[in-house]
Amino acid sequence: MHTYMTDTTEKILFSALELDPRILRAIEDTGYTQPTPIQAQAIPHVLAGRDLMAMAQTGTGKTAAFTLPLLQRLLPHANTSASPAKHPIRALILTPTRELAIQVGESVQTYSKHVPLRSTVVYGGTDIKAQKPLLANGLEILVATPGRLLDHVESRNLMLNQVQILILDEADRMLDMGFMPDLLRILALLPKQRQTLLFSATFSDSIKKLAQDFLQNPVTVETARINTANETVKQSIYMVEHLEKFHALVAVIRSRNVRQVLVFTRTKLSAAKVAQQLAKDGITADAIHGDKTQSERIKALEAFKAGNIVALVATDVAARGLDIDHLPLVINYELPMHAEDYVHRIGRTGRAGALGEAVSLIDGEDGRRLDDVEKLLKRSFERAVLPPSERPRQYTGHGPLKAVTSHARKPATDDWFNKPYQPSVVTAKPVEMPVFSAPVVSKPVAALFRKKIHAED
Repeated sequence: MHTYMTDTTEKILFSALELDPRILRAIEDTGYTQPTPIQAQAIPHVLAGRDLMAMAQTGTGKTAAFTLPLLQRLLPHANTSASPAKHPIRALILTPTRELAIQVGESVQTYSKHVPLRSTVVYGGTDIKAQKPLLANGLEILVATPGRLLDHVESRNLMLNQVQILILDEADRMLDMGFMPDLLRILALLPKQRQTLLFSATFSDSIKKLAQDFLQNPVTVETARINTANETVKQSIYMVEHLEKFHALVAVIRSRNVRQVLVFTRTKLSAAKVAQQLAKDGITADAIHGDKTQSERIKALEAFKAGNIVALVATDVAARGLDIDHLPLVINYELPMHAEDYVHRIGRTGRAGALGEAVSLIDGEDGRRLDDVEKLLKRSFERAVLPPSERPRQYTGHGPLKAVTSHARKPATDDWFNKPYQPSVVTAKPVEMPVFSAPVVSKPVAALFRKKIHAED
């Protein structure tokens, strides 16, 4: 295995990367002229037909790093024939989430618009019948999530026996044990002689070892230190009480005065609850998570990108694949289960060299997870408290929020309770109790403590 690692790349132009003029024209249409470091390092190896493991920070152009050379390698097969047989699937791109599949599919369409290569995207959460005609027409490039791809295989809607290039995007998650059964089934359907590319922001040592089972003499490209967060992102850690966490979230959003904020939670229930509470608090919000249909997730994401909602609350389903131009703020309402996902979360801001901010609200439950993040990033964060202008505010359910001060919750007291005990002087005669002549019927002691048994017990 050959490893190439660099933090700086000589300034070159896309025109120096031996790409077809039609592909270069599509790049020019997007306004780009110079490749990013990961693109400059990876594209030559892909064009040479080498297997590749490419690691770079999120938001540095990994998608184009494999899409551009992929198109170049498939150009000999480009044709305008109407026959589906002339358009077999020659490249398969697998992604872990629907959102990432959509984003990759859009990039393929953007860069292939001047060449006769067909592509489409298939993913779960939508009617599989609507996707069948797209496959029946034939295509060279297929972007898919593993589960939906296997659904189409079982329905005999596609064949993978002519795939020449396999790409695993966000490969660390694709190689996670949760994806391995589906992935192994897919690999068994592909020709053994193929080019395999793994792209991701993070690779653990165990995943590197696992990848060797289906990569042949791969080249490893690293354009940044492994598991590092983007240096253009300002990271802040605020310690808050659990019961005040939501009010702290509202305070941070309002103090930053931003039009867009991406809020991450750990569970689907938390995402739905936080979005609902934000809306009640006057901050337009929606949520995307695994229980939402794909159409609901797309609708929420489009509304967020269009600026129709301020806050998008998401689980880690959105940590990878969301490409939002100039997103100014990411808030970790809850830290992720896996420390690696912290890197992907905050990578939604500060993309393509822009400045961004990531705020994490840490209560007692997240303390251990913060330790894991620090261990991964090999750095220690300053544990701060919110400045007075951003302190949590007490919400009563009516009217504007009121600031919580040290006196706001002082209980009412009566000076009488603070006086020392003084025995009272008895001046009245004692009252004699009347004597009853009625006989007293004794009961067993147990009967006095017998509990009434209810039906639900």
